[in-house]
Parts: sequence; C-alpha cells; structure tokens
Amino acid sequence: MSAGKAARLARIGTGGRHVIVPMDHGITLGAVDGLVDIESTIDAVTTGGADAVLTQRGIADRVHENTNDAGYVVHLNGSTSIGPDESDKRPTGTVEDAIRAGADAVSFHINVGSEHEPEQISQLSEVTSAAREYGLPVLAMAYARGHDVRDEDPELFAEDLGHAVRLAEELDADLVKTAYSGTPETFERVVESTALPVLIAGGSKGTDEETLDIVRGAMDAGAAGVSMGRSIFQHEEPEKIARAVASVVHEDSEAADALRAAGLAVEA
Repeated sequence: MSAGKAARLARIGTGGRHVIVPMDHGITLGAVDGLVDIESTIDAVTTGGADAVLTQRGIADRVHENTNDAGYVVHLNGSTSIGPDESDKRPTGTVEDAIRAGADAVSFHINVGSEHEPEQISQLSEVTSAAREYGLPVLAMAYARGHDVRDEDPELFAEDLGHAVRLAEELDADLVKTAYSGTPETFERVVESTALPVLIAGGSKGTDEETLDIVRGAMDAGAAGVSMGRSIFQHEEPEKIARAVASVVHEDSEAADALRAAGLAVEA
C-alpha cells in the first residue's frame, strides 16, 4: 500500500475501524429530514465521533467547514427512488472529480445479482483502476440484490453477501460495505469471505436498540465498523446516536452501555 493511500485511510477511520455516515441520499430520496440543513447534521455526527461523512460531489462546499476534521468520502454513482429502477445506479462523477472536491476516498455502489451487475462490475473496476493512480482508497458498497438472492434465510443470505464482498476485493477495492445478514453467527461467514475490512450498512431507520444491537453483532462477527446513514442522520439527536455507534465500534462497548453513555434511553 502506498504511503498516500495509508494516510487517506487513516483520515476516514481510527485504528483500522470506521464509523462513516453516508449522506448521499439526496439523489435517491430527495431533501429528506436530516439533509435539508446538512451542515448542522454533519457538524453533529462528527462531533459525536463519526470518522468520516460521505456525500455526492456537488455539495462538497457544504461539507468541509462542518466536519470537525473528520474525513470525507465522495460517492460516484446513484439513482432515484422515483425513477424506473432504483437498482440501476449510474455514474455521477469520476475519481478526478472527487479529488477536486477534496475527497479522502471514493465510494461506488454495486448490486451483485441484479440485472445491472455486469455494467456495475465494469464501472467499479474502472473506478478502482483510476483511484490506484492517485493512491485514493475505494469503498465498494457491495450488496446482494436480485431475483436469486436468498435474503429470507440468514445462512443462505450470508453466502450471497460473502460473494458480494469477495467480488469487491477481486475488483481491487480497499474497504467493502454490505448488508447485515441478521445474526453474528451468519455474518462471520461474510467477514471470512474477504481480506478487506467489512463495514455494515444501516438500512431503514429502526429503534436505537435495534441499531446498536446490529452494530454489536457485526463487530462480534469481525466487522471493521459501519457505513450507516439514515439510522444516524435522521435521528432526532444525531450527535448522540453517532456517539453511541462510535462507542461500540471504537471502544467495544455493549449496546446498552453505549446508549446510556450517550444519553439515550434504553428499553427496560
């Protein structure tokens, strides 16, 4: 690994673990809660302990003054929830665009198992090749999504997720984000499928305890952290939930202890 890439990876993590808060949902969902005043949200989550935030390149100028020295990842593809097919993520920028926007890393979404997989494989490969020229880390968001994905059974789903994260490594990504399979035992299969650091996605916003239990389960299975969006940036108190997640990831706290320490309620 080049010195430049190592330095940039250190800017989006702490000690090889990562709490990244993606906020690129403005393309997918529009100006939803948490993204209208994105400046305040970025300030809150990074004050709470997020290592990095992630957006599309077009709002970079709204990011940098509010990160509290956290890292910045630029996402390079997207789609909308009101378009013909949300799985059909299309390129939204280049590695060079991301560098001009001040990125410490780039990310790219691929739906393994979907009808768009072939094009997305080619596109991710192009991104990793270009990023290597600059020593820029690549976070592959590699999901298992498609008609033949076995997401109703945690063990079978873990096999499909394992295929997705291994694909990311084969295409020369540096980090990989994927869905949680449902249990720590099955997620071990996912983590074992690649030598890359594996981060879990948050998915739809749940309760605080559900969020922290998922994070704890993933870390117990060997994950290297989270890349968690709506569960953090749409929280009523984004600074507190970011602090709780960071406590689990970076301090190995138990879920309930992390919630209490952050000042969030724990169900009896």
